[in-house]
Amino acid sequence: MGLASIYLLFALGMNLTWGTIDILNFSHGSIFMFSAFSAHLILQQWALPLPLVILIGIAVGAVFSLLVQVVAFEQILKRAKDRKSAEMQMLIGGIGVAIIPLVIAQHYTKSNPFGFEASSFEVTKLTFGGLWVTDIQLLTILLALTLGLGTAWWLRRSRQGLALRSIGVDPEVASLMGVDRRRLALGAMAVSGGLAGLAGILLTYSLGALTPESGDTLLIKAFACIVLGGVGSTIGVVAGSLVLAFAETFVLTQTSGLWVEAVSFGLIFLVLMLRPSGIFGRKEVRRT
Repeated sequence: MGLASIYLLFALGMNLTWGTIDILNFSHGSIFMFSAFSAHLILQQWALPLPLVILIGIAVGAVFSLLVQVVAFEQILKRAKDRKSAEMQMLIGGIGVAIIPLVIAQHYTKSNPFGFEASSFEVTKLTFGGLWVTDIQLLTILLALTLGLGTAWWLRRSRQGLALRSIGVDPEVASLMGVDRRRLALGAMAVSGGLAGLAGILLTYSLGALTPESGDTLLIKAFACIVLGGVGSTIGVVAGSLVLAFAETFVLTQTSGLWVEAVSFGLIFLVLMLRPSGIFGRKEVRRT
C-alpha cells in the first residue's frame, strides 16, 4: 500500500492536468525531484519538523509548476497554429524544461543521493502483531486515499471541478459559457505541482534518500497508472496505482527482481491492446 500511495500522489497531479486542460506535463518528474531537493538544501541551514518540510515541498512544487505553465506552455499555446501541434510542442517543451532542475541537482550533489538527515523528524517503526510499518508509510497511505477520493469528489461535485472538466471536453464551448480557462489552468497546474512536491517529500523520508534521476523513473510509473486507469479518471488512477504496485511487488518477491521495470511497459501495452480507454476511461465522442 505504501508504494501504491506514492504512485497515486505522483500520478494524481499528472492525471489532473492531462485529463482536464489536456497537458501531458513531462516536467512533472523534475518538479517531484526538485521539490525534495529544495527541502534538502533548506534543511542544511535549519532543522525543521515534518509539517514544515511538507509545506516547503508543496510550495516549491506548486510555484515550479506555475512557472512552467506561464513561461513555457502558455507561450507555446499563443504561438501554435492549432491545438494539435501545440500538444506536441508542449510535450517536447516539458522534456526540455525538465532537464534544467535535473542538471542543477546533479551539479550540486555530483549525482549522489540526497536526503533529509538534518530534519528534526525521525522515521519510526510501528508493530501490529507480526507486521511492521513506519509512521511515514501510514501518513502516505492516509494522505493518498484522502486526496485521491477528495479530488474525485471535487471534480464531480464542485462548480470549479465541473468547469475544469468541461475544458477537457470542449474548451471552446466552455469559454463561451463563461469558464475562465487560464485561471483554472493555473490552478490545476499549481495543484499538480503541489502533489508532486508532496510525493517527493514523503518518498524521500520513506526511502531515506533520492537521486536527481528519481523523478524520471517515477514518471514512467505514473504514465502506466494513468493509462491503466483511464486518462481523466481519478478513481481510475487509484485503481491503476494499486494494480501496478501489487504487480511489481509480486514480481519482486517471486522472481529475481530483474523484470520489475518491465511490468510498467508490459501493463501499458496490454491495456492499449485490450482496452485503449483504460479500466475506467470514458469513450471519446466526436461530433460532426
